[in-house]
Amino acid sequence: MSYSKTRIARLCEKLKAENLDGLYVRNLSNLYWLSAFDGVFDGEPAHALLAAARAQEVFLHTDFRYIHALEEAALSSDIQLSAVEKTHAEWLAALLEEGVLSKAGAGESAVRGMVLGIEDELSLAEYRKLEAVLKGQTIKETSKFVLELRAVKDADEVRRLKAAQAITDAAFAHIVSFIKAGMSEREVKIELEDFMLRQGAEGLAFSSIVATGANGASPHAIAGQTKLEAGQALVLDFGAQVSGYCSDMTRTVFIGEPSARILDAYVAVRQANEEVEAQLKPGVSGAEMQKLAEDILAAAGFEGAMGHSLGHGVGIDVHEEPLLAKKNTVPLEEGNVVTVEPGVYFKDEFGIRLEDFGIITRDGFEVFTQSSHDMVII
Repeated sequence: MSYSKTRIARLCEKLKAENLDGLYVRNLSNLYWLSAFDGVFDGEPAHALLAAARAQEVFLHTDFRYIHALEEAALSSDIQLSAVEKTHAEWLAALLEEGVLSKAGAGESAVRGMVLGIEDELSLAEYRKLEAVLKGQTIKETSKFVLELRAVKDADEVRRLKAAQAITDAAFAHIVSFIKAGMSEREVKIELEDFMLRQGAEGLAFSSIVATGANGASPHAIAGQTKLEAGQALVLDFGAQVSGYCSDMTRTVFIGEPSARILDAYVAVRQANEEVEAQLKPGVSGAEMQKLAEDILAAAGFEGAMGHSLGHGVGIDVHEEPLLAKKNTVPLEEGNVVTVEPGVYFKDEFGIRLEDFGIITRDGFEVFTQSSHDMVII
């Protein structure tokens, strides 16, 4: 069974468990995951998908700009394509009028009163169009329906994630040989991102963070013209995109010997990272891991200095489910891919962050990131 067929089967089982007869999907990442069509979707919100739970049928509406690429991608797929010149809402209404949601699977009988799930946040205008054409169809807004399925990665996804991380690790090895005092954050960022693209990345997972000195105290700092100076900690947060999947890593390096306080902070952050990774396994929660990291930092004298969640899922998007955060008390599962990124931040002084990502295995955590945690002094 292809990865797309497996994913669609999982989706349809979840739909039936939630008493939904179908799901209407517009989010491109969800469309890509369900179809497993490579080299088609380019960021334009030009597509819509309908999954019919009972017959496990999937329909995809697009326009003439994409239909030939989709036809090539769908040669080994059962997904039914259409480029009919209608709005997505009109196309959906026509399918429902054909009764696609009431087609019975083996051993099932057709039922009336179909319930359609709407997976993604729609504009008010699009929602009104759907209401107008569906005429009494029961609509149920869903939340994170496909995202929850995407949180458990299959073997193909793991292969792609590791490939993205391999380029990211190579980029780190390169950039530490490139960095010199006196360079600007922007110079370093350009070289870092250009290297990943030259090494085969199809894109960047996100705009790289290169933040030196006091700028490192802002977890999402934007690289500018600030110069790298002796005694500073330099935060590098970056990732490649390969075959539609992202990597995400952070390393903090040092321009000359760090002060005792910066050194103590790095040791504490490294300890938090490594102890969490040693404890990650199925059954523990993101909230428990967040508390563990914060307790370690507090014991080292850095209580309250992190201020952000410990980690997040990574996949097609660089931020996915599940979260390693106080609000997530749901046990982690085998197949979850998460980051572990403790940090400490001191306004007008410095920031330190250390981030890996990897997969929850049957009995532990396999780290994809291969770059060392040892201090790098430039």
